[in-house]
Amino acid sequence: MAVNTSAEAPIPVGEVSRLIGGWIDRLGAVWVEGQITQLSRRPGAGVVFMTLRDASYDISVGVTCYRQVFDSVSDVVGEGARVVVHCKPEWYAPRGQLSLRAAEIRPVGVGELLARLEQLKKSLAREGLFAPERKKPLPFLPRLIGLVCGRASAAERDVLENARRRWPAVRFEVRNVAVQGVHAVPQVVQAVKELDAVDEVDVIVVARGGGSVEDLLPFSDEQLVRTVADCRTPVVSAIGHEPDNPLLDHVADVRASTPTDAAKRVVPDVGEEYERVRLLRDRARRCVQAFVDREERGLAQALARPSMEAPHRMIDGRAEEVTALLARARRSLRHQLDRTDSELTHTHARVVALSPAATLKRGYAVLQRADGHAVRDPGEVEAGEVLRARVSEGEFSVRVDA
Repeated sequence: MAVNTSAEAPIPVGEVSRLIGGWIDRLGAVWVEGQITQLSRRPGAGVVFMTLRDASYDISVGVTCYRQVFDSVSDVVGEGARVVVHCKPEWYAPRGQLSLRAAEIRPVGVGELLARLEQLKKSLAREGLFAPERKKPLPFLPRLIGLVCGRASAAERDVLENARRRWPAVRFEVRNVAVQGVHAVPQVVQAVKELDAVDEVDVIVVARGGGSVEDLLPFSDEQLVRTVADCRTPVVSAIGHEPDNPLLDHVADVRASTPTDAAKRVVPDVGEEYERVRLLRDRARRCVQAFVDREERGLAQALARPSMEAPHRMIDGRAEEVTALLARARRSLRHQLDRTDSELTHTHARVVALSPAATLKRGYAVLQRADGHAVRDPGEVEAGEVLRARVSEGEFSVRVDA
């Protein structure tokens, strides 16, 4: 329940501590799971002190228990072991310190760990974190490779040596972290986030050598899995050996069976690429040569045609035809002109023979009245009317006699 306080009516520190202790006492006994990070067994002391840590959230709580409680599991429980503790939270008011008083300690067995991991795997799979469509392809030749591994570890040596053997110019950004124990998860998560924030890093490799299920447990941590799922940079998981299968393998974009396999996947082999370039060059040369040969054959066939061997032959033949047609046209035109000239001469002769002038030359005359009309009937004129008479050589006036 909330406590009503103000700047004018504060409560003492002792009262606050007492209230917190009351709230904690009401919590009752609980079962708590964690990893033992510190263990203190003083000779002759009846109480054992230890620290229980949650690696996923980087939280630790002190635990105390009577020696006989711990002695019952001392053979299988030590620092780094995962345990389930039945305990009651206690508040030490003078120091304002929370601790757990353990009444029973149970080690977490491998079978139980595997069952919990399987349950977590199904839960994450339902969220779609392992879906194939989320996988990002690896770049052909990364500018910079981020490597997360243990300091001076065999995994680091395998990745660096094999990658440089395959591509000598490869560059690495290495983050050395704890790869087992209580500090592994926060350090690996921090290293992955740092490398993912570097724009030049094109791929991140998380590598570790083989180990037991407990040793590889940090790489199945939910926080690490979600961190890798949120990365914008492709991530390669190279944890343990082929049979090892932590949850990181499922969420990573590429799963390598070993650190050496990871080196082979992230960079190409320079010898293979040289050979591929040589084969492609030879193939291109053959293609170009085949194209040139085909075009040369086509050109030779084209040049072998009569029109190409003697290109003037067709022109000469056409020239003879043009000359013959021109001569024929001239003859036809001349004949047509001669015939037309003859017809014109005959027509002119007939026209001249039938013209009034020819008639007048034979002694005839034409009488015309003053208005120019020719006189055809005597009844058309009157006595004393003056007419004009046209003859072959001219004209003269005549008067009509009654």
